[in-house]
Amino acid sequence: MIIYILRHGQTEYNRLGIVQGSGVDSDLNALGRQQAQAFYEAHRDKDFQLLVTSRLKRTHQTVAAFIESGIQWTQTADINEICWGDHEGRSATPSLMAAYENVIEAWKNNDLDAALPNGETARQLKERLERFIAWLRTRPAERVLVCTHGRTIRALIPMLKGKSISQMEETEHSNTGCYVLYFENGIFHLVEENSTAHLNG
Repeated sequence: MIIYILRHGQTEYNRLGIVQGSGVDSDLNALGRQQAQAFYEAHRDKDFQLLVTSRLKRTHQTVAAFIESGIQWTQTADINEICWGDHEGRSATPSLMAAYENVIEAWKNNDLDAALPNGETARQLKERLERFIAWLRTRPAERVLVCTHGRTIRALIPMLKGKSISQMEETEHSNTGCYVLYFENGIFHLVEENSTAHLNG
């Protein structure tokens, strides 16, 4: 199996630095739609047999052209963005950023139960991504396209590498950044990371 993991295109919340998380179901902006179209043009001939998105519409809009082409499409909340709790829908003030940085530092130190107020913990994110990975392993498709979110990707990529989720800050992500993996003999092999080559044109 070959798996392409794609972050959604830009939203106005991304552009303005406003926290989205799983509680803000925003649309792509004009640039995000251009990014999505550029990815489609670059990969329309890949013969994907399965398309997987989160339940948030910014992922649906990013791969809308693939959906319209009739590829089998599955949505799962297991790859929704992390819930940032009370921070969602708010601009990054110094106090909010300090609270965020404290949680990130806790996760780096393997305190996976740390969370922002009313937010999701890294352990909860890990548990649902473990379900997703177990499900993905059983798919019969040879080429799979997954569209998800920044923090989800940061957690998912180290897990697929066999590393700890506490290492998720090592994973970079960009709007429509693409990761390519081969799944062979029960092991995921990452061969491309956060590629935005499709945007060069």
